[in-house]
Amino acid sequence: MATRIFIDGAAGTTGLEIRDRLRGRDEFELIVLDDASRKDEAARRDALHAADIAILCLPDDAARAAVKLAEGSDTRIIDASSAHRVADGWTYGFPELVGREAVAGAQFVSNPGCYPTGFLALVAPLVRAGLLPADWPYTVNAVSGYSGGGNALIERFRTEADLGFRTYGLDLAHRHRPEMKRHAGLKHGVIFAPSVARVYRGMLVEVPLHLGAISGDLTPDQLRDALSQHYAGSGVITVAPKEPAAELVLREDEAASDAMTLYVFGNEGGWHTRLIARLDNLGKGASGAAIQNLNIMCGLPETTGLRL
Repeated sequence: MATRIFIDGAAGTTGLEIRDRLRGRDEFELIVLDDASRKDEAARRDALHAADIAILCLPDDAARAAVKLAEGSDTRIIDASSAHRVADGWTYGFPELVGREAVAGAQFVSNPGCYPTGFLALVAPLVRAGLLPADWPYTVNAVSGYSGGGNALIERFRTEADLGFRTYGLDLAHRHRPEMKRHAGLKHGVIFAPSVARVYRGMLVEVPLHLGAISGDLTPDQLRDALSQHYAGSGVITVAPKEPAAELVLREDEAASDAMTLYVFGNEGGWHTRLIARLDNLGKGASGAAIQNLNIMCGLPETTGLRL
């Protein structure tokens, strides 16, 4: 019997991508509300209760309200918003970090944010391995395609022809910061500097490190080797080999992808290092991660239907 799936918020960027991925997969039966019903509370409640798994692609407050609507049912939930990423009772949906068994057995799974996905993929395994300190003041510099800002930002980039680059989060209180701190096991909050460029999708997330100030004998090669060991066998995350690179670029017509590549660059003496994650903000940073978690929750191969 097919697993019944309801995407609450299927008209948004992430919801549309998830629905497109699930079309044609006979493991799933989609519960679809028409335009007249998708904002009707009673219709949404009925759909949430009828589903085996609901995927929430909603603003934070609406996602919390949807969880309330689902109360009294056995429906399992994947929440793509940031509403429950540090909430008790929710499993953080990053299987490469929390373990696939944790996701497989969870009723409530919170999809990671796109920027935290890159940061945590780089830093969390190294902190756990004892190579990087939990009490270091980490900085995250990141640039994303404008699709990550949803329909409003997409419209802005399409109507303001001279808008090429936007940096934001200037109050230093971005909502991704608690997620990064908790799931990397850090003592201090990170300094997070997010930006958006005139590309539709794709992102680069960078963590610069002064290894000489952290430890006199810590090298970029050790960090790269530890990351390679952690992600060995992963079908989604790869670690680039040690090789010189003049640049990493994002292009306006960046291809959709659910993969993520991690890079470790170091200077000649090895004291300065740049950890960089390259991913698709709509892929492993959003809809691709939701599909990966859905596959795991349903006992399917986790890469089924992913663009890798």
